[in-house]
Amino acid sequence: MTSILRTTSEHPGFVALVRHLDAYLAHIDGDEHAFYAQYNKISALQNVVVALDGDTPIGCGAFKPFDEKTVEVKRMYVLPEWRGKGVAALVLTELEQWAAELGYGRCVLETGLRMTDAVAFYTKNGYQKMENFGQYVGVENSVCFEKSV
Repeated sequence: MTSILRTTSEHPGFVALVRHLDAYLAHIDGDEHAFYAQYNKISALQNVVVALDGDTPIGCGAFKPFDEKTVEVKRMYVLPEWRGKGVAALVLTELEQWAAELGYGRCVLETGLRMTDAVAFYTKNGYQKMENFGQYVGVENSVCFEKSV
């Protein structure tokens, strides 16, 4: 049975999953990985969700404030053997609910065009493409999404 834990970036399961995520992204992004990595530090994330199978961390995600009414979804990852089983949707839904509880009305995020599964996942979950924001303006591989919560 999959359970969901709200925590911070200090949770050891989250840290371990992010290591897997970073290795995966380094492979996908190649030479561009260093550019993206500088924006994906986890040391100060106060809103982290970890999906657990028993005591085993199997997926994660987080958000951080983007502006007064918006959060940015970060560090979404599910272990390969758990993909396609609804874990990512559980994590994303929990992040959206938590953001709404804290008074935020919108989520934004960035992913890579080469991450076709991620693009399809966010679209399926109600996210709409938007103009690239912040450091992603003009980055050809980046695609940004938004959703009201």
